[in-house]
Amino acid sequence: MASDESSNRARVKQAFDAWAAGTGSPYDLLAADAEWTITGNSAASKTYPGREAFINEVIKPFNARMSVGLKPTIRNMYADGDTVIVFFDAAGTAKDGKPYKNTYAWFLELQDGKIVKATAFFDSIAFNELWKLPATK
Repeated sequence: MASDESSNRARVKQAFDAWAAGTGSPYDLLAADAEWTITGNSAASKTYPGREAFINEVIKPFNARMSVGLKPTIRNMYADGDTVIVFFDAAGTAKDGKPYKNTYAWFLELQDGKIVKATAFFDSIAFNELWKLPATK
């Protein structure tokens, strides 16, 4: 199990490094049938029943509201069995010119190197302020 923990942690860390460098993202690790849950009361809080639903309903509209995309900075990362927990800050610039900053905790369950289940926690007030902006391409 320790080997799987190390491998999963390394895989997620590599994906976050690619995200920070602008060459990839953790979403590249999502299995087609991955279940992504956004907790709390944000405008996007619910469970998304697959990679396509999550990307189309959250990530693409989020990115359409940004002029400078999010860049993550990991505070801590933990691995336990098939689960990797990433505690991180992310910042970018919204299309209205205002900075967007948020702090996240993602609980990612991996199987065969792919994320099959994710639960995300973040500041819903900051998210909802961004979500009020029009999503333009």
